[in-house]
Amino acid sequence: MQRHLTPTLARIGIFRTNIGTMHARKRVISAICNTFEVASCNVDIEDCDKVLRVVDMRVDERSIIQFVQQQGFECEVLE
Repeated sequence: MQRHLTPTLARIGIFRTNIGTMHARKRVISAICNTFEVASCNVDIEDCDKVLRVVDMRVDERSIIQFVQQQGFECEVLE
């Protein structure tokens, strides 16, 4: 009997932030990657929404939001 495997979809979180400098960007990305199990993380500081993108999250969005806020930045899900 052949088994059919269902592909696992990567959970991607897209958040609006106020992270606006390269230094802050590096600090937040490093903190997220060292705290949570994620495949990758990036902040587009050139975008008007300072978009934080977290790929393959193994944590809920609220945890990411609270964590970024604890780092001193605004963070909310980008709709």
